[in-house]
Amino acid sequence: MMAAVRPLLGALRAQRFRGPVWCRGAVRGAAGAAGQPPAPPPAPTPEEIPGISPNLESPGSKVEPPPLSPPPEFQEFSGISPNLGEPRLEELGLGGFTPVGLIQNLLEFLHLDLGLPWWGAIAAGTVGARVLLLPLVLRGQREAARLSRHLPHLQKLSQRLAEARRGADPNQVALAYSELAAYQRRHDVNPLRGFLVPLVQTPLFVSFFLALQGLAAAPVPGLLRGGLAWFPDLAAPDPFYVLPVLVTASTWLVLELGAETGVAAPGAGPVRQILRFLPLVFLPFILHFPTAVFTYWLTSNSFSLLQTGLLRVPALRAKLGVAPPLDTPPVTPPGHAPSAKGGIFKQLKKEWREAKATHEADQRRRRLRNHLQLAAKGPLRQTFAQNPLSSPGAAPAAPSDTPKRPWKDTLG
Repeated sequence: MMAAVRPLLGALRAQRFRGPVWCRGAVRGAAGAAGQPPAPPPAPTPEEIPGISPNLESPGSKVEPPPLSPPPEFQEFSGISPNLGEPRLEELGLGGFTPVGLIQNLLEFLHLDLGLPWWGAIAAGTVGARVLLLPLVLRGQREAARLSRHLPHLQKLSQRLAEARRGADPNQVALAYSELAAYQRRHDVNPLRGFLVPLVQTPLFVSFFLALQGLAAAPVPGLLRGGLAWFPDLAAPDPFYVLPVLVTASTWLVLELGAETGVAAPGAGPVRQILRFLPLVFLPFILHFPTAVFTYWLTSNSFSLLQTGLLRVPALRAKLGVAPPLDTPPVTPPGHAPSAKGGIFKQLKKEWREAKATHEADQRRRRLRNHLQLAAKGPLRQTFAQNPLSSPGAAPAAPSDTPKRPWKDTLG
């Protein structure tokens, strides 16, 4: 049975390439009638050949293979972003769960996942961090407004306490200190609360600075082309030194305007004058910082200036629950320098003398308080010029006969 079927299958397979029988017979008959040899059968088309694509070109042409792209699973585990093709921070040894690493992860999320450019990610991250600190800033503003109303009396009590410490009566010191503590407790004011905002903002600034320095030192490939305008490379310094100058000017404005709504303290005038010159002193040292650091710094200073300007609006302060500060000037104006020439240095010398006198008074009180213990535990001290047991008419002993411990003769 199979032997009979096998020739039939071969004939059918050959028939597929030669075409139908009736067409082949008609062509052969027409060619015989004309006296011409029969034409060869037509070559099979690519559509007729099984297993061959109909779009296949001639054998001599080069067929370009389709571009290969890794599957999504490979892109997910290889660390390559499917959108931008930039390496992840963990491949560069950055990121993590430290404060610096968390900030770097935040900037990476804003850049790779949200699609922001690197300068926009830095600016958006800075604004977001400052917005989170707004409740703390408002609390500091409330404390500053409350303290400004009681500042003149607090300065008088502080001055009285300083004078008592320079004296010799410890009772006066205890009395002055108790008066100052009772006044602060009665009115719920404390000058140390005003340092809560700088105490939180300083670690944030240092963390952002170290995070951006690490990104620029790697360097992250996106930073090399993630800048703006004249600073396309965020990992390099500003070639025209425009950003350092803008940062210095904005820092000076922040210190100049922000100190008026901050917490004032007795003797803060010289400190305020010194802070005014700090931005100019630090300018030569920050010229070669990466522009990524300046992007954060300038954005933070701009936010501080906007915040200071808004908090000066009386209607907004009333809506936020921040009372306006008292207009009565304090006893020692904290924001003005002395009118005399060289008043800053005179004030500093005066404060140094007061601090030195206070320290000497503390040492004297400590010695008076512990003199019995020192006399009992320490060595005996000579309290006479010569031996009181020697006869009055006796000649003084020769220098060679002078005992090393003359107080031994008085022990009896």
